[in-house]
This record gives sequence, C-alpha cells and structure tokens, in this order.
Amino acid sequence: AGCISSPFDTSDIVTTTTHKSLRGPRGAMIFYRKGLRSVNKKGVETMYDLEDRINFAVFPGLQGGPHNHTICALATALKQANTAEFKAYQKQVMKNASVFAETLTGMGYNLVSGGTDNHLLLVDLKKSRGIDGARVERVLELANIATNKNTIPGDVSAMTPGGIRMGAPALTSRGLVEKDFVEVAKFFDRGVNIALEVKGATGKKLKDFKAALPSSEANAELKALENEVAHFSQQFMTVGFEEDSMRYGEAITA
Repeated sequence: AGCISSPFDTSDIVTTTTHKSLRGPRGAMIFYRKGLRSVNKKGVETMYDLEDRINFAVFPGLQGGPHNHTICALATALKQANTAEFKAYQKQVMKNASVFAETLTGMGYNLVSGGTDNHLLLVDLKKSRGIDGARVERVLELANIATNKNTIPGDVSAMTPGGIRMGAPALTSRGLVEKDFVEVAKFFDRGVNIALEVKGATGKKLKDFKAALPSSEANAELKALENEVAHFSQQFMTVGFEEDSMRYGEAITA
C-alpha cells in the first residue's frame, strides 16, 4: 500500500503473517532472493542458495500436506491487496493507530518507542500505571476488548510482563475511524483503572487477582464497561457474516 518502507529493498529474506494486516487466512509467507548474490574480485559469481534450504525446512521439516482451501484464501487476499480499496484501508489503519497513540499519550500512558509508525501500539503499563499487562489483559477480556500482554524492555517475566499490545487493523475493517479510536482509548483507560482497583485489594499473585474479579467491588464497573463496549460495537458491521445467519446473532440485538 506504500504506507511504510519496503523491506524487500534491503533484505534477502522477508517473512510475514497472512492473517493480520493482510486480512487473509491464518498462516505466513516467506520471500527469498534468487539468482546472483555477489561477484568477487576475481569475477567468480556466488548465487543465492536460499530456495532449497527454505523449502526443505518448511516441507518436510515443519509442515505436512498443503491446505488447498488456505492457499485459495491467501490468493484472494493477495488479489484484494492490489486494489485501491485495500490501499485506502491501510492508510486508514495508520491514521487510526496514530490517533490512538496520541490519545493514550495524552492520558499519561507511555508507549514503547514513544509512539507508532505502523498499525501497532505497545503500552508500557509498568511505567505508566504501575501494573502489569496480564492483569489488564484479563480485565479487558471480560469487557469484550481483545488485547495481548507483551514484554517490554527490562521485563524478566513473560507471564506478567509490563506491557500490553494493541493493533488497529481489525477495528478499521469494521469501519472505525479516528474519532472512534478516541472512544476505544477511553474504554482502555477505564479497564486499566478497574485493574488497578482490584490489584490494590488482592496482593501480588495473578491467580488471586483473577479469582477476585467476579466478586470484587469493581465488578459493577466492569459489567458497565462490558455493556458499553458491546453497545458501542453494535454500530459497526461485523466482517464476513450476515447477522441473521450468525449462530449467536441474538446477542448483537440483545
């Protein structure tokens, strides 16, 4: 889409997932250079030898038979990536992520690297609020907000890391724009405050924190946040589903 610098200009090998910003099926792709690699002072040519090594490592080294339905879905995603609509979508992803980062920074949150140049944000919760990503992740999960706890520089535990990671592609696909990400940031902040309240009453163990959530005084706040997130989300169409054919469609209009 031309939104960020291409890694192909400077890399011999490029890898990518296919189910995130590409919006394709779950999987990944590996790109590698072929042909002439270098010529020494004596004129001796060295060719790239990556193809066979990578192919053998993938199959039979790591994977079995091909999943033809996944290959077809990936081909569809790659075709869509060549459209003007996809480029517009990626530009909106970048705008949304930028506003999301600016809003969180304005609320006093520290972002690793000071901001974002792509679709991702990594919030330093330890420095910002004195809490870990595992606790905040759990509170947000109960409030219908999907995030990932994530290690940050200086962390010694991946189970209770100091950061939390969030991205803009999925919400952008549902039609959210800049002003909507301001609201998402507010939801996030409320979730962090709920986590802080429960943490203050439960001690150091994560299991005690999780066990206390349903019966804590903050549970009413958590339920209110859950309902507000659901109500907010109803105005944005789900991608790839017709509401009348969804198994849990009644929950959307409840």
